Amino acid sequence: MVIDPATTKYLIKAHIKADGIVEKSDVVGAIFGQTEGLLGDELDLRELQRSARVGRIEVELESKNGKSEGNVTLPTSLDKVETVILAAAFESIDRVGPCKATITANQVEDVRVVRRKKIIDRAKELLNKVMEEGKIEGESIADTVRQAVQVEEITNFGPDHCPAGPNIEKSDAIIIVEGRRDVLNLLKYGIKNVIAVGGTNIPKTVMNLTKERISTAFVDGDRGGELILKELLQTADIDFVARAPQTREVEEIPQKLIMKALKNKIPAEQYAEMYDIKIEKKKDEEIEKEPEKPAKKEKPEEKQTAVKPNAEEIKKGKIINEKQESYGKILNEISGSLKAVLFDENDKELKKIPVRELTDSLKKSDNISAVVFDGIITQRLLDIANSKNIKEIVGIKIGNVVKMPSSVRVLTKKDLE
Repeated sequence: MVIDPATTKYLIKAHIKADGIVEKSDVVGAIFGQTEGLLGDELDLRELQRSARVGRIEVELESKNGKSEGNVTLPTSLDKVETVILAAAFESIDRVGPCKATITANQVEDVRVVRRKKIIDRAKELLNKVMEEGKIEGESIADTVRQAVQVEEITNFGPDHCPAGPNIEKSDAIIIVEGRRDVLNLLKYGIKNVIAVGGTNIPKTVMNLTKERISTAFVDGDRGGELILKELLQTADIDFVARAPQTREVEEIPQKLIMKALKNKIPAEQYAEMYDIKIEKKKDEEIEKEPEKPAKKEKPEEKQTAVKPNAEEIKKGKIINEKQESYGKILNEISGSLKAVLFDENDKELKKIPVRELTDSLKKSDNISAVVFDGIITQRLLDIANSKNIKEIVGIKIGNVVKMPSSVRVLTKKDLE
C-alpha cells in the first residue's frame, strides 16, 4: 500500500474473518455500504475519500477450508479522535457479501511516530557507519604514512645485503632478527638498530657485526626461531637472547610484547645452559685465548672433581657464615636486575657491573675474591673463577656443570634461603 507521507497521520489496522469465500471487492463494498450514514456526513467514508482525508482501503485475504481471513488497512489524515471513531465503526460490520463476517480493529498506528522511529534507527546506522569509516580511514592514513616511512628507512647492509634499520651501522648495540618483515615491524615502533639474517644460514655480515657490538638475538617463539637461535649461538658472538611469546612471530607481535620480550632478555650463556645448547665454537676460542699462567705446582685441593655436589653436601661441607648470609641479601637486592657485584679478599665491594660484562671483567682482574650475580652459574664461569683464584661464586642457580672446582665455593639462592 502506498501512503502519502504529506497527508497520512494514522493507519487503521483491522482483522477480518468471513464464514465463506469472499473477494477483496466484497470487503471494500461492505465497509462503504454498512458505514454509510452511520457516522453522519462529516465522517462518511465516500466524502472523506473525495476530500483526500482518508486513503484507499487495502485488503489482503487468504481463503482456506471454505473460509476467508485477512487484514484491512486504511490511512487517514483525520485527527486522533475521528480516526478511532472510524476504526470502531469497522467493527459494526457483520456481513461481507453473502457471508457472516467480523472485523476487529487491532491498532490505530501513529504513522509519524513510526516514521520518526525509523528515522532514528536509520540515523544510528548511518552514524555508526560514518564513525567506523572515519576510524578505518584514520588508521589507514596513519598506517600508510608509517609503512611509507618504514620502507624508506629499511636498508640493505653489508656485502650480504642484509635487511636492516638505518641505525645499524652507528649503534653500539644491535638486535638480530630472522627476516625483512621482522625488521619492518620493529621499525614501526621506532627500533632502528635491527638487522635480519634471512634464515639459518647466518651471513658473515652479521657474524662480523656481533664481534664489535652488544648483540641481542630476537627470534620467533616457535621451532623455527629455536633453530635460528641455535645457529646464531654457535656461529656468532651473541650476548643476549630475547624471544617472542610461544607460537608468536616477531613480525606480527604488537609494541607492548616487543618491549616486554626485549626487557626480559637473558644472557646468551645462561640461555644456552638452561636449554642445554652447546656453544662450542665460542667457548673454545675464548678459553684458548686466555693468557697462560706461569706453571706452578697444583695443590691437591685445587684439582677439579667430576661430580657436582648435591645441596645437602653443600650445606654440610660449606658452612653458611655471616659473610655468606650478607651475600644472600645482596643477591636478593639485585634479583631481576642482571647485575653482578664483585668483592676483594677483605670483602670490600669493588664494583657493580652488568652480567654480560662479568666474564670479561673476571679475566682482566686478579684481585677478585667473591662474585654475587643475578644469573646462572655456568661451567665457563667456574673455569675462569678457578684460574683467577676466586674463592666464592653466588648465583641464582647452577647450570649444566660437569666439573666443579673444589677451590671455588658455590652457593645458590636456594642454599642461602
